[in-house]
Amino acid sequence: MSKQILVLPGDGIGPEIMAEAVKVLELANDRFQLGFELAEDVIGGAAIDKHGVPLADQTLQRARQADAVLLGAVGGPKWDRIERDIRPERGLLKIRSQLGLFANLRPAILYPQLAAASSLKPEVVAGLDILIVRELTGGIYFGQPREQRVLENGERQAYDTLPYSESEIRRIARVGFDMARVRNNRLCSVDKANVLASSQLWREVVEEVAKDYPDVELSHMYVDNAAMQLILNPAQFDVMITGNLFGDILSDEASQITGSIGLLPSASLGDGTCGLYEPIHGSAPDIAGQDKANPIATILSAAMMLRYSFGLSAEAGCIEAAVDHVLAQGLRTADILGKSGAQPLGCTAMTEAILAAL
Repeated sequence: MSKQILVLPGDGIGPEIMAEAVKVLELANDRFQLGFELAEDVIGGAAIDKHGVPLADQTLQRARQADAVLLGAVGGPKWDRIERDIRPERGLLKIRSQLGLFANLRPAILYPQLAAASSLKPEVVAGLDILIVRELTGGIYFGQPREQRVLENGERQAYDTLPYSESEIRRIARVGFDMARVRNNRLCSVDKANVLASSQLWREVVEEVAKDYPDVELSHMYVDNAAMQLILNPAQFDVMITGNLFGDILSDEASQITGSIGLLPSASLGDGTCGLYEPIHGSAPDIAGQDKANPIATILSAAMMLRYSFGLSAEAGCIEAAVDHVLAQGLRTADILGKSGAQPLGCTAMTEAILAAL
């Protein structure tokens, strides 16, 4: 029986990097006889231009019927001035929430060949291998009420709401503990419990869930300290679990420690096997259409899709090994060039090298 994958290239560099990831998927599909069928649709700014909304109902229905969704990136200055509720990013938030994808897995791994590209000293980042588990469908990005208004004195005021329910915290906590169990049995929960009521509940519930995982060492850290510790001593972390806003920020910080945000994939999962897979970087409209984008994060997102949605760990490992081989050869896109002095490869050329190594 065929497996249905919905491809959503998105905006900016999204179509470029997605085209390259599809090449890798198609080669893997042929070589390993995986039975994949790929279909394409629009999301974000591209959907606004076509349908007037960042995620059309028919696209959402196709996503629900698919076995997995592979997404590029959304947004760009073209849509910055439109109404807030229909901006491109709203399409991304909607597909996550409507598919029930509450757990975002963001690995931050330092390839030894790229230690020089990190902004930190090589001895500080040596052996870096962190998994950030981010709650994805709750918190301040979805909280109500939220509005901008004009006060009686004529001054503008805006506010957002950061709610978390016990059930939301409990289910993401279990994902964090489960991931810690298959790694090194260490979990750090990140919050702001000294200030925020939502974080105080977060910490209480995480402590309750910990009783079911006596083999996992649990620690807590305030988010401001976690941001500093990621710079001072990132190797102390193994699995980190946190809310939507904090996870968004910390995972981007961790990506820069690895040398490039263009290297890091992510998986957004729910209770079933269907997941949404995407690079953690944005749409980078400043380099769109110039063959300068790094396709590796999208290619590795496709590998995560094979592993988590289809249980194809060996096939996923082949793709990851091909990426590792290419980097070991000294091949680089501009964003990970560092001081190597090598000639940077374009998006297409980097993919061709990965295909040759697969």
